[in-house]
Amino acid sequence: MFSKLKSFFAPARPRANEPDSRLSALQHAVAALLVEAARADARYEAAEKALIDEALARQFGLSPAEAAALRAEAEAAQSEALDIHRYTKIAKTMSAADRIRLVEHLWRIILSDRERDPYEDALMRRLCGLIYVSDQESGAARRRVEAALSQG
Repeated sequence: MFSKLKSFFAPARPRANEPDSRLSALQHAVAALLVEAARADARYEAAEKALIDEALARQFGLSPAEAAALRAEAEAAQSEALDIHRYTKIAKTMSAADRIRLVEHLWRIILSDRERDPYEDALMRRLCGLIYVSDQESGAARRRVEAALSQG
C-alpha cells in the first residue's frame, strides 16, 4: 500500500508519444503555439501550414519532413489542449532573442492572409504577456514582418 502511495507522488515517466527532453518539449511547445496562431481566425490553410513547417525547420534545424511531423503532432496536441499555458510556460524559458524570433514567426503566420482579425490580435497580446515579450517588442516584430511581406 505504501508503494502505491509513493508511486502516486513520484514524477510521471514520459509516455512513448510525449516529449522526453527539454529540447523536444520546447519544439512541441513552439509548434503548438504556431498552430494556435494559425487557427485563431478559424481558417487554417495550407499556406499557414507551410509557414509553420518553415518556422520549425529554421528555428530547430529540422528537415522538411521532421518539421511537418512535428506540426502534425502539435495540431493534435493543440486541438486537445484546454489552454496555452503549458506551452507558454516552456516557451518563456527561451532566450529573449528566441522569444522575439518566435513572435516574428507568429506574426508571419497571422499576417500571411493579409488580414488582421481581433481574435489574432487578442491571442498575440496574451501570448506576448505570457512569454515576457513587451508590447513594444511585439509591435516592432509585427512591423518587420509587415515590411518583409510588402516587399514580397
